[in-house]
Amino acid sequence: MNNNVAFLATDVGRLFRKRFDVAARQLGVTGPQWRMLAAIRRTPGTNQCALASWLEVEAITAGRMIDRLEKVGFVERRHDPADRRKWRLFLTPESERLMERLAECATDVFADALVGFDDTEHQQVLALLQRLRANLSDEPITEAKLAHG
Repeated sequence: MNNNVAFLATDVGRLFRKRFDVAARQLGVTGPQWRMLAAIRRTPGTNQCALASWLEVEAITAGRMIDRLEKVGFVERRHDPADRRKWRLFLTPESERLMERLAECATDVFADALVGFDDTEHQQVLALLQRLRANLSDEPITEAKLAHG
């Protein structure tokens, strides 16, 4: 199994999630909640359906997570100006502060993962992973994309 790219990539992802979950719990959230907050931070005003799709969970699961995050004051729901039946999601100032602390934790996890790698190796790992992602995505791969990473 050690020469199977899919197995190794999945295992590395699992180990990252495990480390992130430990760090998140120390700050009072779960790993999945951290990922949801990160998605909202990346695209303020996103909606529940978009979040569910990005997190690869059912809309009802995303809704329950949002309910919990709203209850503890990390997420704010605002009416969609184009459709009053829909809600747009935003981080609160409290969760912005939490995200700064979580970003520090992520930096520590990345540093642990890259122990023994020099800058050239780090850049090679990033380039190779980006190529793998491109190969598996729906986007066509062009020579220009390969040249620019």
